[in-house]
Amino acid sequence: MIKDLAAREILDSRGNPTVEVSVFTQLGEFVSSVASGASTGIHEAKEIRDGGERYGGKGVLTAVKNVNEKIAPLLIGKEENPEEADKIMIDADGTNDKSNLGANAMLGVSMSVFKAAAAKENLPLFRYLSSYFSFKENIPVPCFNVINGGAHGAGGTAFQEFMIVPQKESFSENLRFATDFYQHLKNTILRKEEYPASFANVGDEGGFVPEIQSAEEVLSLLLSVDRCPVIIDVAASEFFKENAYIYGGIRRSKEEMISLYRKLSGEFSLLGLEDPLEENDFSGWHELKEKMSGLLIIGDDLLTTNIQRMEKAKENDSCNAMIIKINQIGTVSEAIRAAKKAKEFGWRTVVSHRSGETNDDFIADLAVGTGSEYIKAGAPARGERVAKYNRLLKIEKQINSKT
Repeated sequence: MIKDLAAREILDSRGNPTVEVSVFTQLGEFVSSVASGASTGIHEAKEIRDGGERYGGKGVLTAVKNVNEKIAPLLIGKEENPEEADKIMIDADGTNDKSNLGANAMLGVSMSVFKAAAAKENLPLFRYLSSYFSFKENIPVPCFNVINGGAHGAGGTAFQEFMIVPQKESFSENLRFATDFYQHLKNTILRKEEYPASFANVGDEGGFVPEIQSAEEVLSLLLSVDRCPVIIDVAASEFFKENAYIYGGIRRSKEEMISLYRKLSGEFSLLGLEDPLEENDFSGWHELKEKMSGLLIIGDDLLTTNIQRMEKAKENDSCNAMIIKINQIGTVSEAIRAAKKAKEFGWRTVVSHRSGETNDDFIADLAVGTGSEYIKAGAPARGERVAKYNRLLKIEKQINSKT
C-alpha cells in the first residue's frame, strides 16, 4: 500500500531543475527523477515549468506542488498497482497532452510506483516489466553517442547525434569496445593539426563537439578510429524552416536531403537514420524508407511515443523502428503500450534517454523488460549516462546467472 508520496525539485545534468518523487510503502522508499529534452517534438506531452526569473523560468515548483497537493491525495492508501495509478493521474489531468498536472509531475510518480510494485513482487524491475506485461527479456544493443551536434552541441554539425552501434557477442563487450573507441576518438581529435583542442569538448550527452559542419567529415573521422555501424539522429525538424531544410548554409528540399542520405549510406556503414525528415511529413518518410530499404528508419519526433501517431505512421509505411521516451508520453504504462504496439507492427524499438538526464537508471530496466532491440543513453562517459550502462552490466550478469 502507498503510505506516502512526496516530490521535490532537484537539478538535472544540464543544471536545470527537474522533479524527483518518493513513494513510500511498507517496504521502504522508492525514488525516481525525471529527464527532460532540449530537442523536443511538438507533439510531446507537456512538462510544466514555472516561468518568471527563477532558474530562468525553468523551475518546476508548480509541478512539485501538483504532485504533493493534487496527485498524492489520489494515490495515498491505494495498492501499488502502477497501471491503476497511471489511469488515476491521466483521468485527473483530463487533457491529451498532460498540460494540466504536467508530464514531469506524472512521470515521476509513475516511475516510483512501478519500482514499488516490482519490490512488492520481490522482482528486479526489468523482470517485473517482462513478466507482468508479457515481454521477452532482451539485453539491448547500445547506441553510443560519440559526436554531438544540433541542439546538443552548439557549433558542430547540424545533425544531432552520431552513434556507434557495436555488434559484439554481449553487452559488456559492446561497452568495452565503445569505451576504447571513445578514448581513441578523443586522442584522434587532439592529434589532428587542423583541430583545436576545444574540438574534444563534450556536448549535453557526452559526445565530442568538433566544429565540423559536414556529416561526411564526421563519418570519416569515426571511420579513421575503427569501422563500426553508425546511426545518425538527424533531428531534421530542428533545421526545417519555411518549408526547406537549412543544412550546410543551403536551403534544401526533401528530395535533396534524401539524395544526401543515400550518398552517406553508400559511402559509410550506416545502420539507421533517426528523424531524417521533419516531424509531420509522413509521406516524405515513406518515400525515404522506400529508397533506403535495409536501413533502420527511426521515428522519434515523428511519433513521440504516441500510439495515435504510430498508427498514422504505420498507415503511411513511414518507418520501421521507433524511439521509446517515457517523458514524451508522460506515464510508464502508456510507453509500455507503445512498445507493445511497435512489436505488433514489426518495428524495432530503441529505448532512449533525454539530453537533460539524471542518475536514475529506470530506462535500462525498461529496455530489457520490454524486449527492446536497442538503447541509447549517450556517450560511455558522464555519470548520468554511465549509470544506465552500469545498470545494464548488472542486469546482464543476473540474466546470465539465471537469478
